Amino acid sequence: QVQLVESGGGLVQAGGSLRLSCAASGQTFRLNIMGWFRQSPGKEREFVGANSRSTRSTYYADSVKGRFTISRDNAKNTLYLQMNSLKPDDTAVYYCAGGGRTWPSREKSDYDYWGQGTQVTVSS
Repeated sequence: QVQLVESGGGLVQAGGSLRLSCAASGQTFRLNIMGWFRQSPGKEREFVGANSRSTRSTYYADSVKGRFTISRDNAKNTLYLQMNSLKPDDTAVYYCAGGGRTWPSREKSDYDYWGQGTQVTVSS
């Protein structure tokens, strides 16, 4: 199986930056496509972006394009989400997902594995 553990969340002022990490362990060969999602209170979990290890491609939701960057360190089995120019609307619990089946895997149902989430709060 696969375990995903997110870290790096916290409180930041609007306009600031944070970098989230997602450390993977177990059968990491299953993690070609990985993604980030977020969920705010009362809202559905929404897609943030995805990364393909084999093609080195990334794909972003329009709401974060140009502000967020996904990267991956294959030697460390870690996925990152660099978040810049943060806005209060970015406040959410951020989840790492793995095992995406088809590119770009924008739906929750596309993924087999999930982390526990990390809280990001952006103050105005």
